[in-house]
Amino acid sequence: MPRYAFQIEYDGSPFAGWQRQINQPSVQGSIEAALARLEPGPHSVIAAGRTDAGVHASAQVAHVDLAKDWDTYRLSEALNHHLRPHPIAILACERVSDDFHARFSAIERRYAFRLMQRRAPPTFECGQVWHIRKPLDLDAMRAGAAHLIGHHDFTTYRSTFCQAKSPEKTMDEITIEAHEIARGMEYRFYLRARSFLHNQVRSIVGTLERVGAGSWAPERVKEALEARDRAACGPVCPPQGLYLAGVGYPDDPFS
Repeated sequence: MPRYAFQIEYDGSPFAGWQRQINQPSVQGSIEAALARLEPGPHSVIAAGRTDAGVHASAQVAHVDLAKDWDTYRLSEALNHHLRPHPIAILACERVSDDFHARFSAIERRYAFRLMQRRAPPTFECGQVWHIRKPLDLDAMRAGAAHLIGHHDFTTYRSTFCQAKSPEKTMDEITIEAHEIARGMEYRFYLRARSFLHNQVRSIVGTLERVGAGSWAPERVKEALEARDRAACGPVCPPQGLYLAGVGYPDDPFS
């Protein structure tokens, strides 16, 4: 059976997450239903990462095995047609080898988080950003984030429901930028690692926001990390504003 890889963009707001669920809308279920319109029978679309309810993706990667030898352009166009009106788009589609696996072949994942700071609430970007009112100290957040770079036990910064066998991960990058917007600032957090624990990004961003607000000293981020205790973590930020922004492979199927 030919295997196809998809690069997918979606707004996670109306979904209970990526993973297929009974009686709840999901991104996976929506794509599999669209595939069933093209080829009868059950389909299993495997993603690089299972995003939570309300989390978005600008470059999710998934694969599926199909019976027909599809032209990739026609396959992506047909899927986009049948995905309407769901806020899901197939950005790219490529035929890949049988040993390509969207999850297990990945060598890095990149997340982005958007935080809007201004007095007025968002209008056009409602549901797409985390909105706060008070300004943040960019340098303090960068100093706090520096303590998380490298290989660590991230027990403090993962959900108690995380199913990963080990809390140890290597954080390759945390970059924080500030951009002026009308009557405020937008802070953008970029995190890169081979893989992430459940709620790790939201736990880190929520903690760094406390640093930027002056409630935490930057050194407290390190102290919380070394505590290896979920109770030492700062607040977990909401899913709005979190995007799966890219997945890296030894051979990029979309290059």
